[in-house]
Amino acid sequence: MFTFQSIESYHISLLNGLTTCVEAVQHYIGLCNEKKHLNAWLEVYEAEAMQSAEHLDRSRALGEPMGKLHGVVVGLKDVICFSGHRVSAASRILEDFTAVYSATATQRLLEAGAIILGRQNCDEFAMGSSNENSAYGVVRNAANENCVPGGSSGGSAVAVQAGMCMISLGSDTGGSVRQPADFCGIIGLKPTYGVISRYGLIAYASSFDQIGIFGLNVNDVFETLKVIGGPDDFDSTASTRVLAADEQPVLPQTARIAYFKEALDHPSLDPEIANSIKSYIGDLINKGYSIEPIDFEYLDYIVPTYYVLTTAEASSNLSRYDGVKFGHRSVSKDLSLADFYKNSRSEGFGHEVKRRIMLGTFVLSSGFYDAYFTKAQQVRQVLVNKTEEIFKDYDFVFLPTVPTPAFEIGSKGTTDPVEMFLADIYTVFANLVGIPAISLPFFKHSSGMPFGLQVLTSRFNELALRSLSRQLMEMQAGDRT
Repeated sequence: MFTFQSIESYHISLLNGLTTCVEAVQHYIGLCNEKKHLNAWLEVYEAEAMQSAEHLDRSRALGEPMGKLHGVVVGLKDVICFSGHRVSAASRILEDFTAVYSATATQRLLEAGAIILGRQNCDEFAMGSSNENSAYGVVRNAANENCVPGGSSGGSAVAVQAGMCMISLGSDTGGSVRQPADFCGIIGLKPTYGVISRYGLIAYASSFDQIGIFGLNVNDVFETLKVIGGPDDFDSTASTRVLAADEQPVLPQTARIAYFKEALDHPSLDPEIANSIKSYIGDLINKGYSIEPIDFEYLDYIVPTYYVLTTAEASSNLSRYDGVKFGHRSVSKDLSLADFYKNSRSEGFGHEVKRRIMLGTFVLSSGFYDAYFTKAQQVRQVLVNKTEEIFKDYDFVFLPTVPTPAFEIGSKGTTDPVEMFLADIYTVFANLVGIPAISLPFFKHSSGMPFGLQVLTSRFNELALRSLSRQLMEMQAGDRT
């Protein structure tokens, strides 16, 4: 029977003839069918994945070199393009739209020998924190099927959580990889803005969006990052830096770690999560780590700033979906051009997307632009400056990932969307300032649901983040045994 622990052990098994790529794909297809009720996948490319697996097995038998992700079974969030395959951003407005090119991240996966298993459910246009906003139904958390998996990359998180693929790619605009990773008890990485090309990623808020990675262990996530990251001529915002091959180990006695006092004492934070993280910090201090509380007076400005700026960018990015060039087109007869646009967009977009488009249009409108958008840009710069100051004195920052564990489907945001927006209080900071952040699955709530710790570091410092994350995960595993 096929089992998976890590890409490294999988490759060793392939080389030793203990398993095959075909066996791996058959295993994952079987689990996708068995767990279809979780609604994590919008499509599974069964025949194509099997053909890819057969080709890889033949090439390996002929002695051809293995790519870094040879035979690794990967899922793509339904906002990442794969040429010749449907991509809809989980929206009716793009229903049955077929990508005419592959995202750079997708192409690099394929070149490294990965097998794309299918496209995964998400909140419509990546707008949401629970995966309840998809036009194709709610995704269910495998740890408790009555609970949400988090969003917007909920399907991608559940696919890894429930063992339906080895790695998933999601997108993270304000926590959409880290928050579902936390809710599902897996690892979720958002790299520095620009480390992974956004070419082929359907845009929500262009100065915030970043492709992120879900996995079961730290090495798998960062090895995938090394494959798909790096410069890209198709994306002017992609960094020209190339990730180094090996990281310098972070030593416990030299790592300088901070946490925001205001974050752990915030009234929105579940007391059990706060106490668990404080206790964990105390344990690390006893083991020789230097961890200090610092003041961060801007915490309550983060969410308003984020939603002013992202909704403004969304209203601009989504204006292209008008029913003329592509996407849903209203079939109503005898409409003026204005009414045609209105009907097409009203029929095609869901409630949350409409809400954010209208918010963004408002903050960009005459008379309100300076009061909201300009002011939010100024606050963003203040946050960037503050972050640079923090990382002059510290190497890492610890934060909760989310204020509560996974909640029941339908229990939040139905009457007051602000309640759902506030769930992003700890994750949007990294997107506002463009730094890398990872959610590590350390804890379990009395509700039975997992939750994690968020670790942040300075821009382009992913390799140090990998070193510390691996160290903390190994220590956690040792403490459990």
